[in-house]
Amino acid sequence: MKKLVFKIFQLALILHSVRVFAQTDQGTIVVRPKEIDDVLTNPGIGFTTFQMFNGDNLLPNVDVLINPNIEDHQIKKNDLTNEGYPNTSIAYFRILWQFIEPIEGEYRWDYIDKLLEIAHKRNQTLMLRIAPYKGNPGTDVPTWYRKHVGENRDFAHQKWVVDPEDPQYSHYFGNMIRALGARYDGHPDLESVDLSIVGWAGEGGGTELLSDETTINLLDAYLESFKQTPLTALLHGKEAVDYIKSKREIGWRQDCLGDLGFWADDQNGWTHMYDYYPQTIIEYNMQDAWKKAAVTFESCADIIGWKNNQGYDEKDVKYIIDQSLKWHISSFNNKSSEIPVEWRPLIDEWQKKMGYRFVLRRFSYPKEVEHNGFLKFESWWENSGVAPCYRKYPLVIRLVNKRNSYTFLTDADIRDWLPGDIVYNNKIFVSKEIPSGLYQIQLALVEIFPTHEATPKAKIKLANEGITKDGWYDLGSVKVID
Repeated sequence: MKKLVFKIFQLALILHSVRVFAQTDQGTIVVRPKEIDDVLTNPGIGFTTFQMFNGDNLLPNVDVLINPNIEDHQIKKNDLTNEGYPNTSIAYFRILWQFIEPIEGEYRWDYIDKLLEIAHKRNQTLMLRIAPYKGNPGTDVPTWYRKHVGENRDFAHQKWVVDPEDPQYSHYFGNMIRALGARYDGHPDLESVDLSIVGWAGEGGGTELLSDETTINLLDAYLESFKQTPLTALLHGKEAVDYIKSKREIGWRQDCLGDLGFWADDQNGWTHMYDYYPQTIIEYNMQDAWKKAAVTFESCADIIGWKNNQGYDEKDVKYIIDQSLKWHISSFNNKSSEIPVEWRPLIDEWQKKMGYRFVLRRFSYPKEVEHNGFLKFESWWENSGVAPCYRKYPLVIRLVNKRNSYTFLTDADIRDWLPGDIVYNNKIFVSKEIPSGLYQIQLALVEIFPTHEATPKAKIKLANEGITKDGWYDLGSVKVID
């Protein structure tokens, strides 16, 4: 009898253990969406086109626009593919001050307006730099400003063509930047603006030589005028970067990714990749800036030049890519120049890690939900990229069938979704206004969240199967009951 009681006790323990470890309720549906390995074109990340838009296929490497013709962009173009170049979500334009303000106090907003319009039509946003000058008389400061300051071009730094310490420079260039901010700050199609103040093509040469007063006057023109649109700082002049950081979170850019020895013979072996970037990022205390603002790079020459002129092999290219990922790159300007076919697999893998990449790993919800009850859900995501998303694209849940569609805004903030795992659990209220019946439950990261009369537009592609024609992700069915 005692042996029988003991065996019954053992069996009870086993059954109890089964119940303890059967964690998922029988009334719960668990979905594990399948991951895909595609290159995804998503907002704010990846390669950029340069001085052109998706589908333009113009002559690449036009470094700074002097007299740009808007007709070059074939506004009604239907084919948005880029020959030998990735599709992109960002169009980067670098334009001379002399074009934007050809007459003192009169600005070419019509041109920038059109760039923003075309960017929107090509599924891109506009990344912008207004460069004060480039170098020779043809790429000078505006003619009217040259008359103010005279023809002297001999200054403390070889990349200065006018004296930035002349108060007129901060005044007039600053006025243009303030007018730019007054018109465009917060524009939904403006991705970011470069903090360009001095140097060849606005790259910052000689920033460290500026007086504190001049530095602050020039930087304040941007910082006080762009409160919503992200600003991106070139890493030139630690005092300048420290001042910017004291005012707001900023991203940073560098303009010569891939320099493993372009000018090493003339510079005692010095290179950007070995001797400038890693040291400067630490020295300027910018190693964690990526958590709040984007890091963007521009190629030294271009990738086809790495092969044909520098003689790089795949190992060199992989080293460049790996370093950029270590620095949490979100976007890269290869100047719209073609990618060598044999390196395309490397470039594809780079794009899959650049910026953010969201994978939905698990989603659970109840099979049924009653009117005036809550549909509780749990979700596990992974950001398999190297950076967060810096814009707030809301996570929205949708219940939809052949007759009705209902959307529910969540409080998820993907700007906090750093690389790694993310758990987001919440619930939505199912009111009596939603008719009983079977619904598909779907989700999307959307551009905006309008009223219930309109359907929000899905904006971010996930690295998952199950996408619908309108960009949502189908997770299964749920029954709404009385």
